[in-house]
Amino acid sequence: MYGSVAEFSVKPGHEDDVVGLFSNNDRTPEGAIAIFVLRPDAGGNWLAVAVFESQEAYVANAELPEQHEVFLGLMEHLESEPTWTDGHYVVGDIM
Repeated sequence: MYGSVAEFSVKPGHEDDVVGLFSNNDRTPEGAIAIFVLRPDAGGNWLAVAVFESQEAYVANAELPEQHEVFLGLMEHLESEPTWTDGHYVVGDIM
């Protein structure tokens, strides 16, 4: 499995917009397994975790024009561009 963890700062008052973008997106990327978005109880930056079946599927999705449009829509609600950490998941289990 492969994916990314993104850390981002949501503009004040835009929290519901960000939740809506993630939860109302009808497009399921090929090879996608899961996405999780976390709003920390203590406040601060949010985290998003994307899981794909392979690095190839992840990269193919990232290169799609439709994904770029989704990203541009998200950027309208963020203070700055997210920081990204991409890599191979070496342990994963759903309890």
